[in-house]
Amino acid sequence: MRNPSDQSEPPAPQPVHAYPDHWEADVVLRDGGTARIRPITTDDAERLVSFYEQVSDESKYYRFFAPYPRLSAKDVHHFTHHDYVDRVGLAATIGGEFIGTVRYDRIDAHGRPAAAPADEAEVAFLVQDAHQGRGVASALLEHIAACARERGIRRFAAEVLPANTKMIKVFTDAGYTQKRSFEDGAVRLHLDLEPTDRALAVQRAREQRAEARSVQRLLAPGSIAVIGAGRTPGGVGRTVLRNILESGYTGRVHAVNTALPDAPTTLDGVPAYRSVTGIGEPVDLAVVAVPADHVPSVVAECGDHGVRGLVVLSAGYAESGPAGRERQRALVRQARSYGMRVIGPNAFGILNTADDVRLNASLAPQLPAAGRIGLFTQSGAIGIALLAGLHRRGAGVSSFVSAGNRADVSGNDILQYWYEDPGTDVVLLYLESIGNPRKFTRLARRTAVAKPVVAVQGGRHSGSAPPGHAVPATRVPHATVSELLRQAGVIRVDTVTELVDVGMLLAGQPLPAGPRVAILGNSESLGLLTYDACLAEGLRPLRPRDLTTSATPDDFRAALAAALHDENCDAVVVTAIPWVGEQGSTEPQAEGEVLAEALRAASATAPAKPVVVVHVELGALADALAAATSTAPAPEPAGPAHPADPGTAAPPARANGEEPDGSAPHPPAGDRAARPDEDAPPPAPDGAPDHGTVPASEGPVPPATGGTDGGPDRATPPVHEALRPEAAPSAPGADASPSAGARCRPTRRRHRPNGPRPPDAAPPLRPGPFRRAGPRRHRTRPPTRPDVPTPRHRTLTARPPATRRPTRTAPTVPPATPAPLPAAGPPDGGRSACAPSPGSRRDSRATTAPRAVAGRTGTTRRTPTARAPRARRPTVHGPGRLDPPPQTPPGSTARRHPPPPATTARPPGAPVPSAPARSPTAPTPTGHVGPPAPGTSPPTPPPSGRSAPSPRR
Repeated sequence: MRNPSDQSEPPAPQPVHAYPDHWEADVVLRDGGTARIRPITTDDAERLVSFYEQVSDESKYYRFFAPYPRLSAKDVHHFTHHDYVDRVGLAATIGGEFIGTVRYDRIDAHGRPAAAPADEAEVAFLVQDAHQGRGVASALLEHIAACARERGIRRFAAEVLPANTKMIKVFTDAGYTQKRSFEDGAVRLHLDLEPTDRALAVQRAREQRAEARSVQRLLAPGSIAVIGAGRTPGGVGRTVLRNILESGYTGRVHAVNTALPDAPTTLDGVPAYRSVTGIGEPVDLAVVAVPADHVPSVVAECGDHGVRGLVVLSAGYAESGPAGRERQRALVRQARSYGMRVIGPNAFGILNTADDVRLNASLAPQLPAAGRIGLFTQSGAIGIALLAGLHRRGAGVSSFVSAGNRADVSGNDILQYWYEDPGTDVVLLYLESIGNPRKFTRLARRTAVAKPVVAVQGGRHSGSAPPGHAVPATRVPHATVSELLRQAGVIRVDTVTELVDVGMLLAGQPLPAGPRVAILGNSESLGLLTYDACLAEGLRPLRPRDLTTSATPDDFRAALAAALHDENCDAVVVTAIPWVGEQGSTEPQAEGEVLAEALRAASATAPAKPVVVVHVELGALADALAAATSTAPAPEPAGPAHPADPGTAAPPARANGEEPDGSAPHPPAGDRAARPDEDAPPPAPDGAPDHGTVPASEGPVPPATGGTDGGPDRATPPVHEALRPEAAPSAPGADASPSAGARCRPTRRRHRPNGPRPPDAAPPLRPGPFRRAGPRRHRTRPPTRPDVPTPRHRTLTARPPATRRPTRTAPTVPPATPAPLPAAGPPDGGRSACAPSPGSRRDSRATTAPRAVAGRTGTTRRTPTARAPRARRPTVHGPGRLDPPPQTPPGSTARRHPPPPATTARPPGAPVPSAPARSPTAPTPTGHVGPPAPGTSPPTPPPSGRSAPSPRR
């Protein structure tokens, strides 16, 4: 561009627009350094003059087409005053000083200054000689073109001397559509600013080279300074210094501590200094391990000394709150102003296993083995887990980066580096947030074409990024992120373990040629699971081949070799469990080594197909099987089988009736009751555990393990007894309590498994819950069934109840002979003669008569009862039949409910009697279960006018 004084006078001044702060940007230069691009303001006059003085005369001649040693005041004013619409100037700065400038002036068709709607502008560049070749001009051209498009400018015009080949190359390599002409001894260039595919490709290629180079400078530094290394062993700084030295780092190492004396000294055998500025040689990387309050001064010293990158291990930034977040932003701005990139803060460190580097600038105790896996995490804890998992599996890594709060260097930068890194074949990512999803998708898609990318996302369902990550808060669903990764070609896994497994598979096995998968192993179940998993992932698995559990390593080798040589197979999955030979199972470690050797030998015959092995290790399998099938009795305890102290609870019984001490079980309770000459055990004392009874509908009670329910273990009957149909409990009968007012304490008892109960045996207890005298237990246990065997036999014992109202019983009604049913239904609305009287305690609930026993088959019949009327019109039913109440067996035990009246059993084959018809308003005497007999008077109701309770269901 020619001298500004040669230009014609501009038109009338245009109104000055606000400073466009959104044009400010940090860029990564070609060599990996950073620079800040921003608009030039009126306060930059001195910086402009200082910058121009450092430019060579040749560069000034190329810029102004004539010798121009210094800028006049008019020139300085012209270059620093802009309206940011028709005249715009940008500057690239490092450390606050200009290293390059670019400007455009809107012109008309004749090349004179103009205003909108003119859509063409003249552009010119000037870069310091010390920074030429770093890509400063290319970065400035990209940004000034974006600003021009925003202001309505569509074309750039530039005049370049033919000798200025560097500038001509910048325009040519930009990728814009251009026209070139030669006029008046200069090359006239016209560039169309509309983005083209080539222009976008050029920009992205420049971006990739710059960012990859910036990460490469961090992972392969020529010299390192550990700032904050303590004078005594321990601490973060001293630990990192020791790890760097023990890893065999090939570069130079320096220690920095402000508490060191001025005299030369050493720490762990390396030179130590009070400040970075005291180091007499360049430093490429500084590891900062000082408190957060001292980091700004350290960064300033590093910038003044020319340090290229920082790894900040210090905490106390955005993860600590708003103040820390502002401190983190200031750290990044300060570091970028000096052209430095930052890993962290709150980082775990970096690793590089290359032979010419061998760097362990992290808190990991040792450098992992060299490998082909690149590992990036945003969490130090997950980084430790991944490194440990890879180390246990014998896998190595090429490089490792734990970005911490990733205020500057992120996963996008690491992807740019691994894309062209020849030492990395597989990329593993642990992501907690994605700061620039659009760019990440683009980079991941491009990287996945060259090498596989595997990612696991943390915090999938929290909907927020970690506190230390400076990313916009979004509520993107997890399904959206998963679809984004899938479209980018990223292999998404759910856990860290899967991340390690997939990484090892991709790093050690070739890619399959197709979806056909052969499955073989010595476990049919594992083979079927593998078959289903392959189908779920869209593969085409072949029928699993079961080698049976007796398969040996030789069988595995032969089967694998045959599968690999099958043309219909693209990959093989081997499932293996420990096998049991003639002499028992081998040791797990030796077993795995033998099997691994056999599989390696088979896979070597067809190295082009991948082989995946799923080996289930079961340690001491033979011992476990021998213990499970052992029939030896357990050793008897030293004490007696039954405690002598009656206050001691009885030991729990086995589920099969065996006593806990291994002795034979006691005879069933039915046998004990049948032999009254044997002494019965004493009743349980107060406070002993009372297990209650179980209703017939509840079934057996499962045994408790170790009293986990808060009480002693329960016993469960044998299967043949628990499932055998038993006689249902009979209807309540005569009270079996020894004295008036005494209550029966029911106990669990054992019955004979088969055959009828002896006549003199104690009658079974009626089902239903009970409450015993004495203090309440802290937990009510479910009742037990009377026909379920119990661990200890007991007899019915009477215990006077606590202070409570006496039990009321209804008088027994003599049996009544029912009359035959009439032709029509009863005029009382269908109520049965056994319904309770209106106004009684149970007049609003339908009752069910007790079940009748029909031999030993367990078949029962219920007598339906009607519902008491409630001021509604009676319903006339058709003819029907009602069975009489079942016969009540003599000697049955009643607890608190009154016995029902005795009835006469109907002989087999006799006609069913009918209930007599009566008035709907005729009351039923209390306690009746059927119509009164002819010539009898209703019984006297119980005191207080309350009816006796009906039998419980």
